[in-house]
Amino acid sequence: MRATVRAVFDAAVARAHPSGCLPAHLPPVPATGRMILLAAGKAAGSMTALAEAHYLDGGLPPERLLGHAVARHGYETATRHIPMVAAGHPVPDRGSIDSAARALELASSATTEDLVLVLLSGGGSANWVAPAGGLTLAEKQAVNKALLRSGAPIGEMNIVRKRLSRIKGGRLALAAAPARLLTLAISDVPGDEPTAIASGPTVPDPTTMAQARAIVARYGLDLPAGVKALLADEASETPKPGHPAFARSEFRIIARPTEAIAAAHAAAVAAGYEVHDLGADLEGEARDVAASHAERALSLQRAGQRAAILSGGELTVTLRGQGRGGPNQEYALALAIALRGAPGIVALSGDTDGTDGGGGEASDPAGAVIDATTLARAAVLGLDPARSLAENDSTGFFEPLGDLLRTGPTFTNVNDCRVILIEP
Repeated sequence: MRATVRAVFDAAVARAHPSGCLPAHLPPVPATGRMILLAAGKAAGSMTALAEAHYLDGGLPPERLLGHAVARHGYETATRHIPMVAAGHPVPDRGSIDSAARALELASSATTEDLVLVLLSGGGSANWVAPAGGLTLAEKQAVNKALLRSGAPIGEMNIVRKRLSRIKGGRLALAAAPARLLTLAISDVPGDEPTAIASGPTVPDPTTMAQARAIVARYGLDLPAGVKALLADEASETPKPGHPAFARSEFRIIARPTEAIAAAHAAAVAAGYEVHDLGADLEGEARDVAASHAERALSLQRAGQRAAILSGGELTVTLRGQGRGGPNQEYALALAIALRGAPGIVALSGDTDGTDGGGGEASDPAGAVIDATTLARAAVLGLDPARSLAENDSTGFFEPLGDLLRTGPTFTNVNDCRVILIEP
């Protein structure tokens, strides 16, 4: 069952890799102008390598292809022509600042004859950082840390971030106008909302300054004075639908969480399980969702079903302790506690990008696997699951057990994939 649960997860990841979804969407080169390729996010390296090979091998003169690509540290890919760099994630660093500046510079150089091709994926929000006003990198990092600790869903985080940036919330499109602009995106957000993918740098932003201020108040965020000043200034508002900068702009999603979960669904069916698909857009506190899923799994088992419970989306963790972990590992720990060692149930929870929370390193685990022996093996090692959960120390719990899911960078990102296999 452990091999099967991993195979189901791997099927979801494979479906979302750019090699299978990007080539069909790459546009023809402009008749006379340049192709300006700008990429950001965890899939930026793989997307850039595929795109530049497509155009260079197709005969495009190298001097007509220029651009810049940035991915989180450890997610870089070897490229032939387009410069590829690394930047911080989830907390931005100097690479984030420099990459955003270069993207804005290249976009601003575009003419009506050029095509600006933007390749976006999850992580782009942290990889492209262009502080508005007089904000410093340290102040932007403080904002990101406060948002991450708050437990706010990613959509709410992005509403705040957009007001503090010169590239997010449609402002990259402002820089590229009047050139033609095409964005190809791998979605990592519930509902595939374009404005939320990498904080929507190329699409109009319907959210408001009032919403951003309400989010800050709701979570009691302690923000630097410069940030508060920007959020109080209506001049920080983002460009809205109907703005002329978007007249020659197109946005296309090329891979979605729903498609990844559909691939997992097919793999589970092929393995002989009756699938209960909870959808690709689940949100909520990881430990609460785990308790609900445990109850459902036990109910199916009592009914005598050989079943698989699948779900995607992006769960959150409200930090209360000082441990190491991420939402997928915390979900797995809470699920193990709720299942209480029930035989015949194996589960995996992992982030399809290969990294679940942790210290922001590419070597961080993607998630964790549990089975009927998890709690018993933990007891032998003197591990207390309840204490680990209270301390948000899911990595510290699963690491001695050898049950961390370690995939390494997958070079794509369509949110989480959770799989529970149940034998009667």
